[in-house]
Amino acid sequence: MNNYLLIPFLPLAAFVVNILFGRKYLRENSHWVSILAVAGSWLVTVMILINIITEKKVINEDLYSWIVSGEFKVSVGFLIDQLTAVMLVVVTTCSTLIHIYSVGYMHGDKGYYRFFAYLSLFTFCMLMLVMANNFLQLYFGWEGVGLCSYFLIGYYFDKKSASDAGKKAFIVNRFGDFGFGLGIIMIFLTFGTVYYEPVFSQAKGFAEQTINFLGYDVHLMTLIALLLFCGSIGKSAQMPLHVWLPDAMEGPTPVSALIHAATMVTAGVFLVARCSPIFSLSETALIVVTLTGAITSLFAATIGLVQNDIKRIIAYSTISQLGYMFLAAGVGAYSAGIFHLYTHAFFKALLFLCAGSVMHAMAGELDLQKMGGLKKYMPVTYWTMLIASLSIAGVPGFAGFFSKDEILWLAYSGSSPAGKFVWAIGTLVAFLTAFYSFRLIFLTFHGKFRGTHEQEHHLHESPKAMTIPLVILCFGAVASGWVGIPHLLGGGAHFMEFLKPVLGHPEAQGTHAKEWMVMGFSVIAGFSGIGLAALFYLVKTDIPVMLAQKFKATHKILWNKYYVDELYSFIIVRPAIWTAKNILIGITDAKIIEAVVNGVPKGIGELSRLMRKAQTGLLQHYAAIMAFGLLIIVAVMLLR
Repeated sequence: MNNYLLIPFLPLAAFVVNILFGRKYLRENSHWVSILAVAGSWLVTVMILINIITEKKVINEDLYSWIVSGEFKVSVGFLIDQLTAVMLVVVTTCSTLIHIYSVGYMHGDKGYYRFFAYLSLFTFCMLMLVMANNFLQLYFGWEGVGLCSYFLIGYYFDKKSASDAGKKAFIVNRFGDFGFGLGIIMIFLTFGTVYYEPVFSQAKGFAEQTINFLGYDVHLMTLIALLLFCGSIGKSAQMPLHVWLPDAMEGPTPVSALIHAATMVTAGVFLVARCSPIFSLSETALIVVTLTGAITSLFAATIGLVQNDIKRIIAYSTISQLGYMFLAAGVGAYSAGIFHLYTHAFFKALLFLCAGSVMHAMAGELDLQKMGGLKKYMPVTYWTMLIASLSIAGVPGFAGFFSKDEILWLAYSGSSPAGKFVWAIGTLVAFLTAFYSFRLIFLTFHGKFRGTHEQEHHLHESPKAMTIPLVILCFGAVASGWVGIPHLLGGGAHFMEFLKPVLGHPEAQGTHAKEWMVMGFSVIAGFSGIGLAALFYLVKTDIPVMLAQKFKATHKILWNKYYVDELYSFIIVRPAIWTAKNILIGITDAKIIEAVVNGVPKGIGELSRLMRKAQTGLLQHYAAIMAFGLLIIVAVMLLR
């Protein structure tokens, strides 16, 4: 067996073992099965990565035939190239550390074995997604991670808000996945296959082809690209299908870190990057991707300014940073988008796990306004979260600076007609991101403690099972960006060069002076956000209250997340419930189905009741009936 097959199948084996034997036999030792399996996947991933770097050998093999139906043939197969290698590093590294962290966080939980089984199943599905060599297997992994997301968001199934959040995530993603499924069908109808290699190699031959769609002539590659992007919008929580991600924070914090920050939500970015040969043939699709990413990034960042739930602030930060990645892909800088995906995985997973550490000390408290002064009680959590915040704020030297700067520079200097516009939005978002990230830091760790005396009495640093992964992720939050230091700063941009055989890399059309200017604006924006947050929440703490009162209407809109959930409730949820109650139940079920189900037996009963009256039990009645029948027979014979 080729050793790369161990990468997905070790977590699958861990899931099977835990789900079958965890409750009865393994119990509190269930984590060992999952941790060892995922760590094994990580070790094999490192070996594969080294092999690709040194030998530049790409693996593209089929394991076995999966579906054969007429001309439709597809196998379970694996493609491991430079893009896959990056995704494997992200998934297996974050998954391993979060598995370890979960030992401390989930200690004593009654569903301990079930939690680790679900984590392992998710890891398997995500690995199948990124390693697929065809669209159908990618779709299998895509739906698999969606199912695991439903399991894990609603892990506390006896808590209504958690079960509702799980259902919301599952249902909202169906809208995007419906379009994604249509996109795969269109790919098969166009190319006669769903395998990446022949599809991408033939794509240029269809660059000018149009198709009649709903009575209109539509550019074929634009249609396919936009249908595929529907899946990305749902899975990566972009507008207008972003509403599920903040509610998904109802799941345990390790779930938030693994699924909703580091891995699953980046699947949409991976899809656009993987399908870059298709997207690059449609300027319309690229503009849609760019504007969707830019607007979503700004939209989510503004909401994050006023929220008080520590996990939801980080969730909106995730939506915003995913928008950055799509912004990059839309201007043709796919490798820069994947670079930000790579660095983001480390500092965002670290932010979520630090938030979990704070919750662990605060007995589950999420409200920033009830925290404060935790720095002296939780030094490890404080410093690790500070490093993660410096990274996401784009402070030079930290990972987020290098990937974010690459995106902004290529947006500004690229050939995209929307490039300068989205660069301006991206720079503004850099300022907002730094502000709300340090608002969280200052309200949580600085100043006086604002919680109860009982909470303060129990404040403590988290156990080593939780703090060690935080420290390890710190290295990623700093050093993961060093593999992509731009030429301007004396680096070799090795990350982009590594991905170039798969994704290419656009040539910047600007001078070094302009690149310094773009970088300078980005850095100034980051430091300005940090400085303003320090002014508001450390020096002049009355200013936020005064601004909230002065701009009450704006604050209310941001606090209520632009009323998007309420809008969906009015447009979709309430009409759907009304239709279900009054038509599906009131008419279809009560009048039609019940009429058939209950009406037929009732009619048979009525007929039987009438027939019973003929059975009198009197001999003379039966004799008269027989005589009457005989008379009819004789009459018929005589008439014939």
